[in-house]
Amino acid sequence: MGLSMCMRIVYWIVIMSIGVKVKSEKCDMYNGSWVIDEEYPLYNASSACPFIEREFSCQKNGRPDSLYTKYRWRPFGCHLRRFDGGELLERMRGKSIMFVGDSLSRNQWQSFTCLLHSSVPTCNYSISRQGDVSIFTFLDYGVKVMLDRNVYLVDVVGEKIGRVLKLDSIESGNLWKGIDMLIFNTWHWWNRRGPTQPWDYIQIGNEIKKDMDRMVAFREGLTTWANWVDSNIDPTKTMVFFQGISPSHYNGSSWNEPTAKSCVREQEPMPESTYPGGLPPALEVLKTVLKNMKKPVKLLDITLLSLLRKDAHPSNYGLAGPTSIDCSHWCLSGVPDTWNLILYNLML
Repeated sequence: MGLSMCMRIVYWIVIMSIGVKVKSEKCDMYNGSWVIDEEYPLYNASSACPFIEREFSCQKNGRPDSLYTKYRWRPFGCHLRRFDGGELLERMRGKSIMFVGDSLSRNQWQSFTCLLHSSVPTCNYSISRQGDVSIFTFLDYGVKVMLDRNVYLVDVVGEKIGRVLKLDSIESGNLWKGIDMLIFNTWHWWNRRGPTQPWDYIQIGNEIKKDMDRMVAFREGLTTWANWVDSNIDPTKTMVFFQGISPSHYNGSSWNEPTAKSCVREQEPMPESTYPGGLPPALEVLKTVLKNMKKPVKLLDITLLSLLRKDAHPSNYGLAGPTSIDCSHWCLSGVPDTWNLILYNLML
C-alpha cells in the first residue's frame, strides 16, 4: 500500500513536470493580437517622463487622439507579467544596462527609462553624456541605463579617401565590455543613400568598393558583430539581447490600404494577427546570423507585433512638426513599451 502511494506521488510529479514543460514550449510571446486595456498606458509620458525627447512625445507635439496608447499586446497562450520597475532595479542593483544601435535603440532606451522612473518616481536620478554614450543613472540603486549611438555596430572610419564603412572592423566594441546587460540593434541605416549616407566607401577585407548589395553588407556587418560577441562575452556575467527589426509604415499597400500614402491619420492597429505585406527580408538574415552564433543571444522578435501597429508612429507629430512625416519611430508611451515588457519577461 505504501509503495503504491509512493508510486502515485512519483507519477504525478512526472506528469506535472511534463505539463509545465509543454506549457512553456507553447508559450510564444511574439504571436498574438493587440487588445484595448483601460489600465494602459503603463505611464503618462507628459507627467511621468520629464526627460522624454520631443521626437517621441507625440501628445506634447499636438497629436489629438490617444487610443493608440491604450493597446496591450496579448500573446496566444501566454501571459506577460506586468512590468515592475522596482523589482527590476533591485535585481540589477549596482549593475549596468546598455542599448547599442540607432535611433530605434534610443526610442527603446527612452521607453525603458520612462517605465523604470514611473515605477519609482521618488528615486533620485541623473542624466549625463560621454561622447556618443548617454547615461541615465538611478542613483538610489546604482543602476546605469546607457545608450551607445552606433548605427551599424561595425566601424565607420575617416581616411584619406573619405569615410569608410568597414564591414569587418568593430573597434567600438571596447565600450561594451564589462556591461551586465546589452541590447543591440541595427538595420535602418543600411539602406541610407544620398546626403544622409554617413560613408563614402565600403570595405570588406582588403577590398574597397563604392557600393555593394546592402543586404549582403548587412549580413557581413552582423557576422562581424556576432564574432565579436562570441569572442568577448562571458554569458555567466553578461546577458545579450538583439532588439530585432523595427518596421516602418510608409506604404499603405503593405497593409491592404493602397490609398494610404503613409501612417498619417492611422488611428487603429491591424485587427488581424498577420501582416499582409509579410516580414522584411532583413529579419531572416538576422535570425540566420544569430542561429550560427556560439554564445547565447536572445532575439526580441518584435517585428510582427510592431508591423500590426501602423497607428503608433509620430507621423506628423514628431520632431520636425507637421511638414515632416515620421513612420519609422514610435510615439511614447507606445509600442516600445511592449518591447521592454517582453525584455523584462525574458530577463526574469
